[in-house]
Amino acid sequence: MLDIFAPTATDFYKTSHAQMIPEGASLIYTNFTARTARLFHGLPDYDGKAVVLGVQRAVDDIVEMWRRTFFSVNKSVALKLLRRRLERSLPDNCDVDGLIVEFADLHDLGYLPLRIKALPEGRRVGMKVPFMTIVNTDPRFAFLTNYLETIFSDELWKTIVNATTAFEYRRLLDSAAMRTAGSTAAVSYQAHDFSMRGMSGVHDAANTGIAHLACFLGTDTIPAIDVVEKHYPEHDDSYQYGCSVPATEHLVMCLGGRETEIDTFRDLIVKKFPTGIVSIVSDTWDFFRVVTEFVTRLKTEILARRPDSSGQAKVVFRPDSGDPVKIICGDPEAPMGSPERKGAVECLYEVFGGERLETGYILLHPAIGVIYGDSITLARASAIVAGLEAKGFASTNVVFGVGSFTYQYVTRDSLSITSKGTYAVVDGSPTNLFKNPATDDGTKKSATGLLRVDEVSGEYVLREGVTPGDEEGGALQTIFEDNVFLRRQTWSAVRANIEAELASY
Repeated sequence: MLDIFAPTATDFYKTSHAQMIPEGASLIYTNFTARTARLFHGLPDYDGKAVVLGVQRAVDDIVEMWRRTFFSVNKSVALKLLRRRLERSLPDNCDVDGLIVEFADLHDLGYLPLRIKALPEGRRVGMKVPFMTIVNTDPRFAFLTNYLETIFSDELWKTIVNATTAFEYRRLLDSAAMRTAGSTAAVSYQAHDFSMRGMSGVHDAANTGIAHLACFLGTDTIPAIDVVEKHYPEHDDSYQYGCSVPATEHLVMCLGGRETEIDTFRDLIVKKFPTGIVSIVSDTWDFFRVVTEFVTRLKTEILARRPDSSGQAKVVFRPDSGDPVKIICGDPEAPMGSPERKGAVECLYEVFGGERLETGYILLHPAIGVIYGDSITLARASAIVAGLEAKGFASTNVVFGVGSFTYQYVTRDSLSITSKGTYAVVDGSPTNLFKNPATDDGTKKSATGLLRVDEVSGEYVLREGVTPGDEEGGALQTIFEDNVFLRRQTWSAVRANIEAELASY
């Protein structure tokens, strides 16, 4: 993103709005909100809220993009680049000269004259309650507030949608773990981010990856850790933002050869990774042969592995194809007594045994585990934990690789995240703005006037049309003003808010 020229990081139609708004406009105030949670309709017990996340990162990156590509560039060079782009692409009824003058003045100012307020990240907010507001602080640049709508939308919607999804995974897995294992201690590692290769570039993967890391520790998206460490740094260098384990891929297994596949397993388990956790993709040829015949022949070697510094010594078997519910829990239509009918967890239990917990459910022997990472969704994860529970197994016997099937198959409309101007000052007169299309069902009706969000009994409540004095207070706190970040959160603070939201659900 930082290589994009900041003034053109917008929709073309935004470039004509400075020409359209009244000449006497000195202030434009806008808000960002989620309007409807269509992605989560039908999800059991979903309460209609979105997780606020990514605002601090987005503001950081947008401000840096403007500094690097515009304010730090020679003014004549920057304006020439802007003119070249606009004059080549817009018709001559657009006032390119006027916009160039606006940006020349902005370059002279040397920073984005904005005040940005936001709710704390990691908190959850109901539909149509703003999580962020933006207003210009210099009357010469009222157009700038809405000019930046596109880039803020780009940088925020997907993080918020996916943070809300990750929260729902965490809520599902916490609930199942408490019922069946009596503890949520393992849940931080029970959903592992597998999404990076399926996202729209490294930047997209990192922004989605931080959404996952707000709720879980397990990730294979290294850039997400870079992002949180940069934008939400902790004072403790040993703080754990995210972690992973050594794991094979099909290439590794294929190189070992089909006829000698068990030797590849043995080499990984005994020689290359004799301690700690190692995850082995196990369906390159015949998954159920692996979790029956191979594990029986390798049982002694598996049980002889030594714990690492974290106390773990576990071989994790990873199926990667088929129906995940049937592979993990068993296929009721498969022949009686067959491995396919039993499913992976029961097959491993028959070889290694396990512990019957106080809850009455069985936890597999700590030397083995299962992870499934192909096309996992909330619905499939829910079906798997329910299937294990029905068979008497704790839900924590399986780890989910949550990939791009979850984190990429979303749009801005998944939570209908939008920005709307609600207040302006024109020729010295304040005006409350709103939209309420007669052809709409009410979803697109906007708030109006200056806005204040208060926390009442743990819920965020919107007050519309408040006075300027009232707007200054409330839960929306100023985080950025005139090139200065006034309020920052650490990642531990974000996670603490997530934990509080889970506890109060």
